[in-house]
Amino acid sequence: MSRLLLLFVLLVATSGIATAGDWPQILGPQRNGIATEEKLAKKWPVGGPPVVWERSVGHGYAGVAVEGERAVLFHRVKDEEVTECLNANTGETLWKQAHATDFYPQVGGADGPLCVPVISQGHVVTFGAQGVLSCFKLDSGEELWTRKTHEDYGALEGYFGAGATPIVVGELVLVNVGGSKEEAGVVAFDLATGETKWTRTAEPASYSAPVEVTLEGIPHVLMITRYKCILFEAESGAARFEIPFGQRGPTVNAATPLVIDNKQLFLTASYGIGSVLADFDILHYSPVWEDDAPLATQYCTPIHQNGLLYCIDGREDQPPADLKCIELKTGKLKWVEHNFGYGTVLFADEKLIIQKNDGDVILAHVDETGYRQLSHAKLLSGEVRALPALSNGRLFIRDAKTLKCVDIGLK
Repeated sequence: MSRLLLLFVLLVATSGIATAGDWPQILGPQRNGIATEEKLAKKWPVGGPPVVWERSVGHGYAGVAVEGERAVLFHRVKDEEVTECLNANTGETLWKQAHATDFYPQVGGADGPLCVPVISQGHVVTFGAQGVLSCFKLDSGEELWTRKTHEDYGALEGYFGAGATPIVVGELVLVNVGGSKEEAGVVAFDLATGETKWTRTAEPASYSAPVEVTLEGIPHVLMITRYKCILFEAESGAARFEIPFGQRGPTVNAATPLVIDNKQLFLTASYGIGSVLADFDILHYSPVWEDDAPLATQYCTPIHQNGLLYCIDGREDQPPADLKCIELKTGKLKWVEHNFGYGTVLFADEKLIIQKNDGDVILAHVDETGYRQLSHAKLLSGEVRALPALSNGRLFIRDAKTLKCVDIGLK
């Protein structure tokens, strides 16, 4: 080994530079809740995993996004929605920007933002509860542009405010705005300037985050709106197909669609909507099965592993909720943990990380034979809805008052 290479290896080994994956957007790099590069501790200490740092936060249910040594927090402090970039190792504020807000939800919940920030190409994109879409430089915090999408396009705020996290595809920011003007249900904005590039459909907004899928070499986006799942070509906005999915009345679509091997998609929602598995290509879809019995979850996005789905079934506001394992191709129930409690799930290093709404965090082994808890700790309190982020062996979690960074990595 050359002296230069040896020096590099030693520096990496001793400097604490992150070598595992980032978590730059909702549900991780692929928006599927899976961290492929992480290595986790097999068990936690009796008192729970070590807390690296913690700090107070404002209102909202937006989890953080992490890239390298920067974590971006989006929260409401008094009468402002604040985008705050933190040192991921210490929790120290590096920069922050704020916009005034007077948002108040129609149906309970917090008055802060819901959408996880998106970090892409040195930019940070945030989408506030009143539809304020903003873009900043990740390194300096310089504000590049802001759009008041609800005002521009006549969008309703919905039950809980805007909650469909945007997606960045190439040089475009795609948002389920839900605008009533100019058929602005879905709008594409220029990442560099904020200029509107195209608008499509009159579909109201959901609380589901879209996902990118490349078909025949062309970037597309699968987006669940209030009543449909639509496949758009990202650059042109051309709608390739749409699947009816949703119900009128007091219902929401909130789980993120899953794409399996670029040829199947899985959708799920509560409120009597249920689940759909469909085959698809660039122009067509064909349902494989549809049912509300196996799984109908409020906002927990399922984890797909080896032909199985792991998810918490039910609703937060109507307990009990059950942890289930479903066979993807048939919808058959493989096993269930009854009265488990509602929450969200991530997957890394062959382990399921479960954050429950009561503040319990669980590390578990799951496969087709059953569920085995490895570790458990009460890490949060009160109302816990923000999605966790996992980056470089550290889990970033928050409740209504506190953001914590805890070390769950393999030593």
